[in-house]
Amino acid sequence: MAAAGAVSALPRLCRQAWEPVLARARLAVVFLDAAAAEALHWAGGGAGVLLAAGALAVRPLAAEEGPAGAERAVFVLSGPLRGGAAAAVRAVLGAGGVRRCALLCGEAEGGGPGELEETLRRWMGEGGCAEVLPRGPLLLAPLSAELGLLPALASLVPPPARPRFGGPAEPGLGALPAALRDAVRGLVVELDALFGAMGLREECFAVGALSRVLAAELDGFAPARNRRRAAANRASVVFVDRTLDLAGAVGHHGDNLAEKILSTLPKLPGHKTDVMVNMVELTALQTPDEACSIIAPGCLAQPNSPAAKALWESFMNLKQKEAVMEARRHLVEAASRENLPIKMSMGEVTPEQLSSYVQLFKNNFKALENHCGLLQLVLAVVQTLKHPQISKWDNFLAFERLLLQTIGESEMPSVLNQLLPMIKSYSERMQDDYTCEDFFVLLVYMYSVVGEIKNGEELDKAEEEVKKALVKAICDEPELSPLLQKITGCNSALDLTSQKATDAVDNIFKLLKDVARARMHMKQFKSVHNPGSNTNQASYKPLLKQVVEEICSADRPDSVDIEHMSSGLTDLLKTGFSMFMKVNRPHPGDHPLLIIFMVGGVTVSEVKMVKDLVASRKPSTQVIVLSSALLTPQGAIEQLFAADHPQPDPDI
Repeated sequence: MAAAGAVSALPRLCRQAWEPVLARARLAVVFLDAAAAEALHWAGGGAGVLLAAGALAVRPLAAEEGPAGAERAVFVLSGPLRGGAAAAVRAVLGAGGVRRCALLCGEAEGGGPGELEETLRRWMGEGGCAEVLPRGPLLLAPLSAELGLLPALASLVPPPARPRFGGPAEPGLGALPAALRDAVRGLVVELDALFGAMGLREECFAVGALSRVLAAELDGFAPARNRRRAAANRASVVFVDRTLDLAGAVGHHGDNLAEKILSTLPKLPGHKTDVMVNMVELTALQTPDEACSIIAPGCLAQPNSPAAKALWESFMNLKQKEAVMEARRHLVEAASRENLPIKMSMGEVTPEQLSSYVQLFKNNFKALENHCGLLQLVLAVVQTLKHPQISKWDNFLAFERLLLQTIGESEMPSVLNQLLPMIKSYSERMQDDYTCEDFFVLLVYMYSVVGEIKNGEELDKAEEEVKKALVKAICDEPELSPLLQKITGCNSALDLTSQKATDAVDNIFKLLKDVARARMHMKQFKSVHNPGSNTNQASYKPLLKQVVEEICSADRPDSVDIEHMSSGLTDLLKTGFSMFMKVNRPHPGDHPLLIIFMVGGVTVSEVKMVKDLVASRKPSTQVIVLSSALLTPQGAIEQLFAADHPQPDPDI
């Protein structure tokens, strides 16, 4: 596959990974873990594609799973057969009834397909027949032609503190905590499978400590080195640590409709990315229940509807106003094809107008069936634009711009003091006032943009005042949101004490200090804040933008912060000779395909920014963005404050 066609091939490769499963689905019950189900949801359309292939049923793989209820079972795991996944598979097979089973899973440690098949036969009992399917391309969720997510590795997040691993003189993988070490190994195996399917011979580069470990592991991975010897398509893979710039994850810079939909609508149960779209408008049901659990929700992933896919790409790539106009255009074309009595109107598109167009499809079952995917996306737009939370988006944007200006003119204590009177308890808040979670978003934005902060008595005092206000606001909440439950460790406001809230807020500020120090070791990308001048306003300059500009620079500079990782003799010789004579060292802009891997999540706006930058500065280069998660401001806060952050083992 030529590198030029690599981008368009990404969704096809994602579907190809499921072909062995579809070939064995007939008359079988198919069990999927959550990450595999999410990958199939975006790649092939979910359970429907398995049922169309002849599956009797599609079930989640759960520890309490009982008998399969059929003689054949197919298990699809996003990772290796171990731990909870192994226990769940064993429970199904041990319950009896299954005589033939097939397993698709990640690479097993210490055992090949033969050993796995023997294990499965032992769990089934005498007379059972087992097959371990060859693993092709990884189970990737293709959100667009240029963006692929790895749902199984959503927990792969660089620790917010500056860790002691990575770097030429330090231990690499061995210094990571066990959970992070397993995630790194898993990603290396998965990327090797993907690059093998794409026929790539990649050079690995890294920005950040965990990225250095990942790039070094992929470069030195024996199967990858063997693959690269025979591969013809050259590519640069650049790993970037998310924690170097969290302002990009929590900010509201992008005028992007997809980002607003993902941030506003509730998550689809069991999914980390897709959202629920209320479909009641297309039914005759009258209900005051906004969630309306009677009607199955719609969603954004529509891989089998070309029109809906094209509209979703518009949501991701166009400005909001243009994207909403595209939604209207698609609806008008669909209604015209179905001979529905649509009245075309010009001017600004309103959610009410879109809603009235959707109503035309309501009692026409053939039209509903033909355009179901499109209608789900348009209803997602209507519900997002009508949502009370959407007015806050512009408030956040205005406040972030004010913070950028203030940060340039004042020290951090002064900025915190300006924030203080805005922190209000539940009983004092109006609809447009910020909640506790909103302040977490603003604080992460501030500390990430400012970078290293000078410690001192004034800063300590300002932080203490903000902490007290936040503790009071959290304790006054009548109900704890899911995020506050995770942060405080309390399932109910009744369980919350002032001490628990104080401990939670102290931990938040400890992490904020880590966020501020994240770039302290950088030389070139040390700042994401442009202080402005007499003629220009202060602005935020994303770290990822700086990295891509450096990669696409016509001068081909030798960047100090984008490190080339190689264990190959040729590159070691090049590095040695370059000390004495002019030798061109490998550069990430050298190859026709650029793959950016954001370690710890990426936003829709960042993907668009990367695409636009590469298209304008290096139009002959194709670009793919890969990551473990698609982040929203709320998701980034949860990842930082509510997740466990394993630290490197001090004994190693």
